[in-house]
Amino acid sequence: MTVTEERRAPASTPPPRLPHRLWALLRNSWRQLTSMRTALVLLFLLAIAAIPGSVFPQRSVNAERVSQYYQAHPDLAPWLERLGGFSVYASPWFASIYLLLFTSLIGCVVPRLLDHVRALRQAPPDAPKRLDRLPQSSPRWSRAGAPAEVARGIATGLRRRRFRTKLRQREDGSWTVSAEKGYLKETGNLLFHTALLAVLIGVGFGHWYGWHANRILISGNELGFCNTLTQYDDSTLGPRVHPADLPDFCLRLSDFDASFQDTGQPKSFSATVQVSQDNGPYETRKFTVNDPLRLDEANVYLLGHGYAPVLKYTDRYGVAQTKVVPFLPIDAMQTSEGVAQFPDVNIDPKTDKRDPALQVGFEGMFLPTAPTDGTARSIFPAENNPMLYLSAYRGDLGLDVGTPGSVYSLNQSQIASGDLKKVSGDRPYALKLGDTWTLEDGSKLEFIGTRPFATLSIRHDPTQTLALAGAVIGLLGLMLSLGGHRRRVWFTVQENAGLTGSPAESGGTLVTAGGLPRTDYPGFADEFKALVKAAEEGTP
Repeated sequence: MTVTEERRAPASTPPPRLPHRLWALLRNSWRQLTSMRTALVLLFLLAIAAIPGSVFPQRSVNAERVSQYYQAHPDLAPWLERLGGFSVYASPWFASIYLLLFTSLIGCVVPRLLDHVRALRQAPPDAPKRLDRLPQSSPRWSRAGAPAEVARGIATGLRRRRFRTKLRQREDGSWTVSAEKGYLKETGNLLFHTALLAVLIGVGFGHWYGWHANRILISGNELGFCNTLTQYDDSTLGPRVHPADLPDFCLRLSDFDASFQDTGQPKSFSATVQVSQDNGPYETRKFTVNDPLRLDEANVYLLGHGYAPVLKYTDRYGVAQTKVVPFLPIDAMQTSEGVAQFPDVNIDPKTDKRDPALQVGFEGMFLPTAPTDGTARSIFPAENNPMLYLSAYRGDLGLDVGTPGSVYSLNQSQIASGDLKKVSGDRPYALKLGDTWTLEDGSKLEFIGTRPFATLSIRHDPTQTLALAGAVIGLLGLMLSLGGHRRRVWFTVQENAGLTGSPAESGGTLVTAGGLPRTDYPGFADEFKALVKAAEEGTP
């Protein structure tokens, strides 16, 4: 009986599965994003993207300057607004560069860190068979002693020079010494990039949970302020900060001491303040430019100083008002500009009504040391010869129209429209300390004196310590990266085969050395010669 066996046709092998195009695109994009070259490009782009924040006024820093820019450049300003030019650091394109750099650094640092840890745990590789093919090698020489003893001595000398060493014995009885040095270079690279990550995290979270504000604080207990948004000249809160989260403290400027050199250059600034925290009693504190006032959850920095003239205005009905108005410096000699506005004057006692057309404002310059030739420029920043040059305006000051304006200048639109007119002459009137200026309607302005003021910046950055630590660690990592050079050296030690006239007859050994720099290291040749010489002489 014949049995017929049917052979089954082999099943057709499915074609190799092609990688999914989307997955391949994502994988290649991730590799490109996490490369060191991309990280450097993004870092460069971040630096370029920050330039507009220094060139154009930023709304978070000074909204008034943004309004002035709109007036000066009515065509360009709307385009800059659309591109985020007035809020660069909060714009989507700046945030995208920031986040891409952050992602790139994480994807670059983490794998390299794992590889570095694995490399530190591994022993240096065994010596290659042909040491003479390495960039640095030495002729074979002989030393007295057993191979194991000589190898241990060489390894001891290398360890004293801070080499990581590994002794190995081969099957033929010879010994090899593997040594490696320079891991601090890669450690420095990782420290630098990790520190850069820490700085980015610090800046990001500091923007979210931090806040800052500016305030001109005039000397006098009645002119102090407490830490509320309405008391600041300008302020910016982080997206995660609510006004109710601000710490509770109050400040009063008791004294301000400024000293100057003969050339007018400042020598020192020192502010003495009264501080109350959490509704507690006031205590006296002192701080300078380089030594800020440190409070709970806030630091107060001293940015500058100036003078606030004390002016007393008596209107046509004999009612007097006194104001202390800060004048802002415009040069190093404290030549200052400012304005004193008196909207609630010239109220008719018969009707007890205020006429907006009779409001009064004074605009001009203050010179702490006026020259004798009448020039409207101070010649020294200290108050040696204080002088006020003022122009008087009467009319509607424009304070009731509802639009924000500067408290350091008159409303120019009111002047342009004729609602606010200059009175008592076209030229500014000069007032020395104690002088009185009588206007054409019988009202008077008296220059009583001055008070110093301090320009303060109050800030809270919860990640300031992290950013500082990142900067210090980054500098340390950069130094290690630039100063470290990774290199390897090998020594093979074997028993002398009994050559005539050699130390083999007394149990000598033959030693061969080779070296390989893993990075560009011009001094490796000299170091290798020194290592070989020490091994020949048996010295550490």
